[in-house]
Amino acid sequence: MTAVTDAAVDLFRALTGRTPDGVWSAPGRANLIGEHTDYNDGFVLPFAIPQRTVAAVGRRADRRLRVASTFAAEPVEVGLDELDDLFPTAEGATPAVPEWAAYPLGVAWALRRASTAAVSVGLDIAIASEVPVGAGLSSSAAIEGATATALNELWGAGLDSVALARVGRTAENEAVGAPTGIMDQMASMLGEADAALFLDCRSLDAEVVPLGMADAGLSILVMDTGVTHAHATGGYRERRASCERGAATLGVSALRDVSVADLPRAQGLMDELTFRRVRHVVTENQRVQDTVAALRTDGARGIGALLVASHASMRDDFEISTPELDAAVDAALAAGALGARMTGGGFGGAAIALVEEAMVDAVSAAVRARFADSGFAAPHVFPVVPSAGPHRDA
Repeated sequence: MTAVTDAAVDLFRALTGRTPDGVWSAPGRANLIGEHTDYNDGFVLPFAIPQRTVAAVGRRADRRLRVASTFAAEPVEVGLDELDDLFPTAEGATPAVPEWAAYPLGVAWALRRASTAAVSVGLDIAIASEVPVGAGLSSSAAIEGATATALNELWGAGLDSVALARVGRTAENEAVGAPTGIMDQMASMLGEADAALFLDCRSLDAEVVPLGMADAGLSILVMDTGVTHAHATGGYRERRASCERGAATLGVSALRDVSVADLPRAQGLMDELTFRRVRHVVTENQRVQDTVAALRTDGARGIGALLVASHASMRDDFEISTPELDAAVDAALAAGALGARMTGGGFGGAAIALVEEAMVDAVSAAVRARFADSGFAAPHVFPVVPSAGPHRDA
């Protein structure tokens, strides 16, 4: 077992004095391209990362749920019949339980609603994670995926991976109160090794797109700035509201229905700020499709310029980058990266860079040096390999 698996099992034993019935894990994710397009019914191209969240779970003899984690001092316990009184939570409101506990308990609540199975068994759940929190690598979806996979089995819910991704999104939206789309949960639930997931966020049609990183001699470098963010805070919500205003002005249900050719007309119909938000989403949707096409014809070496253009759009039009993210991207490109961009919801978190395997150390050193020269706290820089989705570990 891995260190994080051991941590979850040890916590379960300390909590209950017994061995868990099983151990399940799910990965975080990085987004190759396609930012803030998911809640606009658009296209995204994420991949699962090796870092995982682990849930050690055991049945109880009563109708109680108790959750504990290595990142919280005290466990939280509620009755199964109390979940409907706890959730849903209004967007932006503080959940009725500590936020970390709202993720697994929200999954339990959402899964009971989504399944026809009669759920009467209580559970103890111990959670440990190696996915960096606040880095834009979807630590929340990893918690949701691990918990949902465990509960789906122990409760006999019989839901497939897409249904479990929907459960995770419901938990995040309605239990935690964060207005996110479904990209993170789908990437965590459907991830495959050495591949990205081309996802249509309207239909939820998903296609595995091979990346061929090792064969191409390439690596994906994550550059975690250490600047944390939270999706439930105002900046994310403001961007989503701008997108909804733009769609309403254009008479469409979502910005997915607007093409790059429509942008000149759109500019004359809305204020400049709303237009720039719309322009990012519309052009980012096109970049996702162009990236998939490039991967199919030229392989990963053909996508560098699209990554760079994506970052510029997020920096200038959507205004979700930070000085640290810009420094990471600029330093990586100056050191020879083929492409780089911030990844995740923005306002902090991480950037990624596409680099030659032989240059990983040099690019990493260049990013660290730029941060030191800029007076920023040292970043956490590490390579990731696109990895598989949830599984039972024990």
